[in-house]
Amino acid sequence: MLFNSIHFLLFFPIVTVVYFLLPPKVRYIWLLISSYYFYMCWSKRYGILLLGVTALTYFSGILLDRIKYGERPEETKLRLKKICFGTTVILNLALLCYFKYLNYMIGLINRILAAWQTGRSVSIRDVVLPVGISFYIFQALGYVIDVYHEKIYAEKNFLRYALFVSFFPQLVAGPIERSENLLIQIGKPKKFSFENLQRGFILMLWGFFMKMVIADRAAVIVDTVYGDTTTYYGMYIVIATVLFAIQIYCDFAGYSTIARGAALVLGFRLTDNFNAPYFAGSVKEFWRRWHISLTGWFREYLYIPLGGNKKGRIRKECNLLIVFALSGLWHGSALSYVVWGILNGIYQVLSDILRLFSERIIYSTERFPEKIKFFCLLEKENGNKAKRESTPGKNFLRRVGTFALVCFSWLFFRAGGLGAALVLIKRMMYINWTVLFDYSLYSLGVPEGYFRILCYAIGVLLIVDYKKYIGTDVMEKFMGLDWWLRLSAEMFLIFTILLYGCYGELYDTTQFIYFQF
Repeated sequence: MLFNSIHFLLFFPIVTVVYFLLPPKVRYIWLLISSYYFYMCWSKRYGILLLGVTALTYFSGILLDRIKYGERPEETKLRLKKICFGTTVILNLALLCYFKYLNYMIGLINRILAAWQTGRSVSIRDVVLPVGISFYIFQALGYVIDVYHEKIYAEKNFLRYALFVSFFPQLVAGPIERSENLLIQIGKPKKFSFENLQRGFILMLWGFFMKMVIADRAAVIVDTVYGDTTTYYGMYIVIATVLFAIQIYCDFAGYSTIARGAALVLGFRLTDNFNAPYFAGSVKEFWRRWHISLTGWFREYLYIPLGGNKKGRIRKECNLLIVFALSGLWHGSALSYVVWGILNGIYQVLSDILRLFSERIIYSTERFPEKIKFFCLLEKENGNKAKRESTPGKNFLRRVGTFALVCFSWLFFRAGGLGAALVLIKRMMYINWTVLFDYSLYSLGVPEGYFRILCYAIGVLLIVDYKKYIGTDVMEKFMGLDWWLRLSAEMFLIFTILLYGCYGELYDTTQFIYFQF
């Protein structure tokens, strides 16, 4: 069931009304039933798989808890816990690899066999990737890891735990919630709140605006250019790549915002998954603001266990590359995803190296000749340590440079393969500036009027994100307005979505991008 469908517009109000009419002690059971219905609208088999992952991780948590409080020697307890934990992790990752990477591995084996001219091949399996499998397996594994490290209790109520794994607003595309946040909320019955209803509704409207007005409209241009690299080159590819950066942000952040809004109406507070990422002044800052729940998952459960930044600089940079390579692999089995991940890791490694180099130039002036030393000391005052002041111009250039680097990496993400990405990069070198002035952009599937609407909508997005970036609580500002101003803004969003959103069979992009992960 898609958020941007009539089915969901009927489903969600019914779920909400029944939820608050039921006695508080049984409301979570109704949400569990609703969540499985929501997920099984795609396929009943998906529900069975979800239930299997839930049961495996639930009993693993129970077993870890019993081992902890058992009367065995500590060494025996530790060994049993490791066996239980390791088995659970391996089984879940094996399940994820089967659905996500099996056919890719078979294709790789067939290419090797063909290169050796063996005359043999392995048949491709009929494996359909279940919607959102990476998200709920990571969420369930995060719970098991937390129980193993004794950061949270093992949930005894199977139905509550099942709701934690399957909670429908964030089930198929996140945010990936930590057990210490969502699981604890599930155990506390929620009361109806008109304020939560207002805040949740405006979040949902903003999410629909990002998805249907911006992301789906930009997707038409992106698909046109990326689908015909023989016709389009130079600035067409540059513009399409920039629009893809906007598309994937509005698509993914739009889903997360709708999920947060729907959950808030029901009384649950989910993680804010995006924090104005395209205003970041460095790639490192970008990843602190983009897909925050996944970045936090990898940092907590992979980067820190690998040693983080406590094993020396070289080990730290290697850990970064490993984490980002696996992040790319998490997104898909194509080599282009891995290259995308490694490229973002390389950006951060180079950033660390350049920062270290610049610090040595500025602060180790005693090793430089007097003329160089003079220039290095220009920023010193009264013998204090040199300080480089940020200016609006410098900040702007940093943001533009960061956005350009991120867009270049998105090219590998969108291209559909490493070979296709290299072709696009080669074709992009033929710059044709006239595209910006000869109105040919209107021939890419979006007429002039709708193209202008897209530009205006992106402008509104940039204003809201900038306010968020500088620390303004946009929601509090909105809720502080007079009621008639709030109502006017809500009606404006509703009519904009209805008039300029993408609907119907013509637009295949109504499927959220991250459903495939």
